[in-house]
This record gives sequence, structure tokens and C-alpha cells, in this order.
Amino acid sequence: MDKNETGVWIDEGNRTTDIGGTDGAADARKVQDAAAGLGNVQAADMASGIRSQYQAGGTPGQPVIPETEETKRLKESFWPVAPWALVYSVFYAFCMYRNGAGITFPFFVAGSLLFFCSSFTKLGITLKKGSCFYMIAMLLLGISTFCTDDGILIFFNKLGAFLLLMSFLLTQFYDTSKWKLGKYLRSICVLFFASFGELGRPFSDGRSYNRRRDKKTDKRVWYFAIGLVIGIPLLLLVLLLLASADAVFRQMTDKLLRNIYLSGIINILFRITVLFFAAYALTAYLCKRKIREDVPDTRRGEPILAITVTGMLTLLYLIFSGIQVAGLFLGQLRLPEGYTYAMYAREGFFQLLAVSLLNLVIVLLCMSFFRESRVLKGILTVMSFCTFVMIASSAMRMVIYIRYYYLTYLRILVLWGLALLALLFVGVVVQILKEDFPLFRYHMAVVAVLYLALSFAHPDYIIAKVNLANASADADSERTGVTHVSYTESRSDIFGGEADGGSFFLAKEPYQDYYYLRGLSADAAPVLVPYLQELGYQMEAFEAEDAVTYAVQNDLWEEGSRSGQIGFGYYWMRRLQQSTENFGLRTYNVSRHVALRSIRK
Repeated sequence: MDKNETGVWIDEGNRTTDIGGTDGAADARKVQDAAAGLGNVQAADMASGIRSQYQAGGTPGQPVIPETEETKRLKESFWPVAPWALVYSVFYAFCMYRNGAGITFPFFVAGSLLFFCSSFTKLGITLKKGSCFYMIAMLLLGISTFCTDDGILIFFNKLGAFLLLMSFLLTQFYDTSKWKLGKYLRSICVLFFASFGELGRPFSDGRSYNRRRDKKTDKRVWYFAIGLVIGIPLLLLVLLLLASADAVFRQMTDKLLRNIYLSGIINILFRITVLFFAAYALTAYLCKRKIREDVPDTRRGEPILAITVTGMLTLLYLIFSGIQVAGLFLGQLRLPEGYTYAMYAREGFFQLLAVSLLNLVIVLLCMSFFRESRVLKGILTVMSFCTFVMIASSAMRMVIYIRYYYLTYLRILVLWGLALLALLFVGVVVQILKEDFPLFRYHMAVVAVLYLALSFAHPDYIIAKVNLANASADADSERTGVTHVSYTESRSDIFGGEADGGSFFLAKEPYQDYYYLRGLSADAAPVLVPYLQELGYQMEAFEAEDAVTYAVQNDLWEEGSRSGQIGFGYYWMRRLQQSTENFGLRTYNVSRHVALRSIRK
């Protein structure tokens, strides 16, 4: 043990310390303080290291998820992305305010694609292969929307455009090549609802962006925004005062002021606000890449279970399919006593459609949750072919029913659904035989193509064309109480029919469901308007405030009587009046334009 100059005895072996003298004691305290300070620094460093692994505040059990490169770029590009989102939301309000099916809808769809593609450019994301399919399909749905007046088609066009947009966004951020229908639907739901948690991102990203910008520039931007908030209401107030002060100026601004409503302004501002935050929040959540990309293999079930269930069903289907082939397709069917072909057809097609849908679900579940088995594949293949027979049988029954009772919207949808189901099963059979077949992409393409075909076909036009081709052209039949018209009065020349009623329709009387016809959209105008003119309808009733009221006041039709051949046209004109009330350049619709031109010709 040695003693240093300050009187501190140091044992090199045991590192013991002895303090001697007054000066030595002071120096010793300095050494202890320094050691304590060093210990505090080390402790702080350790604590800092621990906190770096957790959320702000150091809460245990909440590890910080590192920001993705896209999130960092979004924060750095806040200024171009946020103004684009604002312009996009203003454009949405312009296109869609009180205008659900105008010519602006396809432009709004194109604007949506432009906004997200521009945002992708700032985020360093390039469009992936296959993106053109989503974009073209969305644009075609947009075009179809402003070409029809059918409310059902308009609703599903918008729903389809939304689902395609969600799928398009997911495709850009994730590898969706192995995703199936369930994974897509779950991811779309997660993307939609989880984006609500990012509604505050414009504020947080804006603050982060402003801290990195020049203060002078920031103040100018804020002053400009505050000036708009103060100036716009002040401008409207002064405008009202000046209009009340001068008659000439009031006349100039009268039309403008009559179109300014507080409720309308609130509606527009609400639309702009909602879409701005929604667009930015959607982009912000996508940048986090929180949705799991991998698709685990769920085929772990024992195939014996699936073989047992599907085997029993397939045996039943084989017997049923044999009856259908022999009866409906080979003409050897003997109906039970008291049954007509129309009754037999009406009783069966909905049930067969339900069984066919059930079979599609069963086959997809067996392929997704049970281990591979050659026997199971064989049974599923036979079940699929039996389902083709059921689909054909259901379609045949529907056609028979239509020959007796003509067309309705639901009957067209059933035939369309059966065609779709048959094509979906084609893809299922191919994947059973070839496991790497991209079934979901095939199904998406089939649904998109068939739906676009239905949308552009205008079912209401087809219904009017077919049914009125088999209706009486004698307007006196209703007035004289004659409801059953001979075949010679039917105008059934469609499907190659003759003047005696045609070879396709089997009804013993012409079409008479005029109550149904009055609810058709403007899509049916090219057929309905000439028919109404042929019946002697006064088409100037459309120019009145209410077509039905005009008809009653001019003794053209008695209000409250049966909406038959004489009165249904005025109800249809009233419906057209309501749908074209705000018709103009922004709300231009092809189907409504054709209807207006046909009536006013």
C-alpha cells in the first residue's frame, strides 16, 4: 500500500482508500462527486437507451415501431401533398354536390387517381404491373354512371369504383399476388377503419414540417389563411349590403344570391373537410405498412372430413343432375298433377341459384382449409360439373318463366348472376386441376367485365323493349274494359316472332303490367316515349309543373283510378321531371338528355 501526495492511501490489490489531512478530505470529496457524476451520466445513458426502445415517456411494453421510408417522405412532402388533398377535396365538392350521376363523376374518378398517383410520386412509389386494370375499370364505371339514370346501377357503380380504388391502393404498397378474396376483404376493412386513427396526421405532420421551414414564410402562409377566413364572410356581408343599396346592382346579383343558401354552404364545407382529412389519413396509414403482407397456409384440415361431406352431397347432386338432363334438356319431363311449366319454373330457379352459391362456398372452403388430396380434388371436380348442370337448369327455368310472364329487373339480374356464377366455377375447376392458377385475379376480372356489360346494357331499356313489344297498342282497350286482347293485337316482333304473338312468348294475353313500367328510369325513354305517343298521350304534360296534376286537370286521366295503359305514362313523366329538375352542364347525364330530347321533339 502506497500513499500519494494528497495523503490518500491506495491499496493496489484491494483498491481501498484512506483519506488523510484536511486538504486530502476536500480532494477526496471531489473525487467522490466526480465518480457520482460519472455514475449518473452512465445511468442516464442506460435509461436513454432503454427509452429508445419504447414509446415516448418510456412506458414499458410499448415498443416504438420505426417509421417507414414512406412515412418520412410524407412528412417531408407535407406541403405539396396537403395542398393537393385540399384541391382534390374542393374538386370533389364541385363534382358531386347535388349531382350523383352527372358528367362530372368520371372526372372525379380521374381526379382521385391523379391525386393518389401524384402522392405516390412524392413518396417514391412507382405504379406496379396490373394497375392499369384497376384504373381503366374505375374510369369505365365513371362513364357508365353518367350514361344511365338507373339508381341501382348508379349505386353499384360507385360501390365498385370504391372497392377498385381500395384494391388499387393496396396493390401499390403490398405484394398482393398471393392474396385471396378473404384477405382482400379483410385488408380493405382494415384500411378503411384504421385510417380513422390517422385523421389528426395533417396537424402533426404540418407542425413537424413547419419546424423545418423558414419562419417568415410560415407567417405569410398563416396570414393568408387567416385573411381568407376573415375576408370571405366579410365579402358576402358587403355584397348583401350593396345589393340592398342599389336596384341595378341587386338585379345583377339576384340570380347569384338566390343560389346561395347557408345550408348549401355548410354542406359544401363539410364535404371539403371530410374528404381532405380522409384522403390524407388514407395515405398516411398506407405509408405505415401495418397490414400483414404474408398469407399463411391454412390448409391443415383432415381431408377425410371434407371427403365425407362433399362425397354425400356429390352423390345427391349426380342423381338430381340426371333428372335435370333427362327432363329439362331432353324433353322427357313429366310434371306432377296440377303443375304447369310456369309453376314448375317459378318454383325452382331461386332454390337452384342458392344451392349453386352454396356449392361455390363449399368448394372454396375445401380448397382453402384442407390438406391436398387427390380424392378430394376429384370429388370437388365432379361437384363443380354438377353445379354447372344446376346453373343451366336454373337458367332454363327462368327463361321458361319469362316466356310466360315477361321481363323484370330481378329476372334480368338472375340470368346475369347465373352467367357470372358459371364463369366463376370455370376458374374454380381450373385451380383444382392447376394449383398455381391466379383464381382471385381471374374472379376479379370476370366480375368487372360482366358488371360493366350489365351497366352499359341498361336493363330498363331492355325491359321496356321486350315487354312493350308484346303489349297492346290499342288505347281504347282500357276505357272499354277490355283487358284480354287477341294475339293479332300484340306487336311481338322481337326474337323473330310473328304478328300472332311470336314463337318465344307463351302468354295467352299481351303484356299488361303498366304499373311496373311507370317506375322505369329514363333509360327506357327511347322505347316508352314512342309508345306513349302511339297511345295518344299529351306529351306537353311534361312541360307542366306536375305531369299527373296536368293530366287530371285536363281530364286526360282520372286520378286514383288504376294506373293502367292510360295513366302510367303520366306517372313516368312525373318521375322524369324529378330526375331532371337540376339538369344542366354540370349535371349533364346522357340518358336524361336522350329522354328530354325524345319528349320535346
